[in-house]
Amino acid sequence: METSHRVIVGDSRAFTEVDDDSVELVVTSPPYPMIDLWDDLFIDLDPTVGDALERGDGREAFEAMHAQLDRVWDELERVLVDGGIACINVGDATRTLDGSFRVYPNHARIVEAFERRGFDPLPDVLWRKPANSAAKFMGSGMIPPNAYVTLEHEYVLIFRNGSSSRRFESRADCRYEAAYFWEERNRWFSDVWTDVRGELQALERDDLRERSAAYPLEIPYRLICMYSTYGDTVLDPFWGTGTTSLAAMCAGRNSIGCELEAEFVSVFDDRVSTVDELSQEVARTRLADHRAFVAERRADGDDLEYRAEHYDVPVMTKMERNIRLYAVDAVESLEDGYRIDHTVFE
Repeated sequence: METSHRVIVGDSRAFTEVDDDSVELVVTSPPYPMIDLWDDLFIDLDPTVGDALERGDGREAFEAMHAQLDRVWDELERVLVDGGIACINVGDATRTLDGSFRVYPNHARIVEAFERRGFDPLPDVLWRKPANSAAKFMGSGMIPPNAYVTLEHEYVLIFRNGSSSRRFESRADCRYEAAYFWEERNRWFSDVWTDVRGELQALERDDLRERSAAYPLEIPYRLICMYSTYGDTVLDPFWGTGTTSLAAMCAGRNSIGCELEAEFVSVFDDRVSTVDELSQEVARTRLADHRAFVAERRADGDDLEYRAEHYDVPVMTKMERNIRLYAVDAVESLEDGYRIDHTVFE
């Protein structure tokens, strides 16, 4: 199997290089409005953001920042196929402006924006990120009533483009070979993920590290497996260090990334150099975890009825029988991205 992975250096508010109705899945983590490390970016995009912050007008700054993200959501509506899925990883922000501390609900504002564009919200996911410090409170500490809850979670907001799911031919191989194991479904489709953690990016330049997302490969990899099939294209309009593309490579999907900062592309070359080993480890871990699950069920006296056709393991359901896992075999660098050859993991 062969996949392609394009990297577009440019503004995702108008990525004309991506055709209408050409993307099946979006997985991205945008810059979070009202988190101060993103202020300069939003001010560059719209100087009125800086004016509002200087006046201490958090509400106006919040809305002006989201107005820039809205232009990206317009593009997603254009490029996503009918029934395509958009997964937006985002956290809320807390900030004190003009002497007033409050939360800025980024997740709620993004839900509103997608609904205005005709997307149907689907059940979302919460995952816990590392706390910024050992302190579990903000404000007046142990004296009521002016302490505040520490935000230690982020949202994966999930939307469908249109009111109906994608259509497939009966028994389409691209779907059944991309099936997940029964126990993976139970874990992945829970609305709270407690088994993933945020991670720091290993970047040499401090400015790039600050501008990169701090969410682990496990999140985009899960979402890609949950909401796409083999042959699909995954788009990340806020590409950063390319974690979504790396996950797509491991999952055997095509990808497109759009990124303002050209420096991130050279950083990604280093990550791609070891993607063959990473993809092998991802597939090996999934099979090892499944074998551990089978052993546990057998210890409880449950001998699974079905068997996987391509692996020497039993499975819980008929739908799992055709599962195929792929690993990266070879990487070819192109002018605008990469071509990947995949082999079936055995």
